Amino acid sequence: MNEFTWPVRVYYEDTDAGGFVYYANYLKYLERARTEWLRSLGFEQDQLVQEYGIIFIVRKVIIEYLKPAFFNDLLTVNAKILEIRKASLLFEQSIINQLKDSLCQAQIKIACVNKETMKPVSIPGHILSELDHVN
Repeated sequence: MNEFTWPVRVYYEDTDAGGFVYYANYLKYLERARTEWLRSLGFEQDQLVQEYGIIFIVRKVIIEYLKPAFFNDLLTVNAKILEIRKASLLFEQSIINQLKDSLCQAQIKIACVNKETMKPVSIPGHILSELDHVN
């Protein structure tokens, strides 16, 4: 599984006064895809906190908005790992609509941190091992 895809439906609550998806909601769609990707590998984020005291946080986002999405559009959110490091992951993500129009593209760096100290920590070995298998 080199690239993970996740479907997202645009609800009325996702749109702004102009009738299209509010820009910050694209970040939510990207987050959902990364969460579902992690879940598909057998890792639940709440369990990672309980068992290892770690959380994954967004460290950096570079995003380009290309076209708007509208109410009731069915979107496909893609996630692909570009780089695996000891305490971080770099994702390339995109969102396309049902017509295959590219709506946005992003690079998102995720850091693994200790929940209590918020300092970077190594991603647990069994997670890194699984990531190496799917990448």
